Amino acid sequence: MAKQKTYYDVLGVKKNATQDEIKKAFRSLARTYHPDAGGDEKKFKEISEAYDTLSDEHKRREYDQILSFGGIPGGGNYRSYAGGNGAGVNWADFINNAGGSMGGFDFSSIFNGAVNRPQKGSDLSLTVEVSFDEALEGTTRKVTYRVPSTGEQQSLTVKVPAGAVHGGKLRFKGRGEFGRNGGTRGDLVVTTNIIEHPVFKRDGADVRMELPISMYEAALGCVVEVPTPQHSTVSIKIPAGTQDGKKMRLRDLGAPNVKRKGTRGALYVEIRVKVPTHLSEKERTELEALLKDDTREYRKDVK
Repeated sequence: MAKQKTYYDVLGVKKNATQDEIKKAFRSLARTYHPDAGGDEKKFKEISEAYDTLSDEHKRREYDQILSFGGIPGGGNYRSYAGGNGAGVNWADFINNAGGSMGGFDFSSIFNGAVNRPQKGSDLSLTVEVSFDEALEGTTRKVTYRVPSTGEQQSLTVKVPAGAVHGGKLRFKGRGEFGRNGGTRGDLVVTTNIIEHPVFKRDGADVRMELPISMYEAALGCVVEVPTPQHSTVSIKIPAGTQDGKKMRLRDLGAPNVKRKGTRGALYVEIRVKVPTHLSEKERTELEALLKDDTREYRKDVK
């Protein structure tokens, strides 16, 4: 005759196991067999009933006394012998009636307290790619995506605001994954990916660019026509003696500020002084003469 399976066997612990050992064993099995985690509901009922009995000192003493008298007649379970419903335990009703805990064990530590309770659906995400100009002026994109749980294909029009930034997120409430047990839908999060521009670089609402000038222009000063993100040009005066890396700020010529409606960022122009890599004979002769007459100490601070 086969040995009767006990609750200790169900949890895989010894008869003299401590409460911590029982809880640890149940936690491990629950992660595997809980229906919300894709496990076996029948097996979960079995380990739930075993844990409910062995985690309660009073029930455990009664159960051990039954085992000492040769076990449960007819191989029935402890609940039926002790006046239960005779059909095992309904894990959903059992846990919910216990307020989400059982024998002192809080299921929320494993399943976020979500046993048969309404659960909001998870957020879904996708990316839309827009050009530099579209991000500056605003645009729309029609997107189509699939809800994983149902395979349902959904579409919506995404309005990209003027001044949208790279990596910016647009949240659409209730357009994500479906909830469970009557829970609300999650959100759809759309991230904007802005294609790089060959001249301009975005820095929030500010726009930055580099302006190459010759060493002669830097030394003597000049006026230069500079392009703007709005496809126009503006004249800026480069002072005589301008150094490489000098930044000039042009107010309100940047991008619309999405955080402060009705305002724009600035256009920052960074001067890049270019030194010729090849000189004509005349240039070399004239520069050598200038060098000979130049008595300034350019490296006095590094001596």
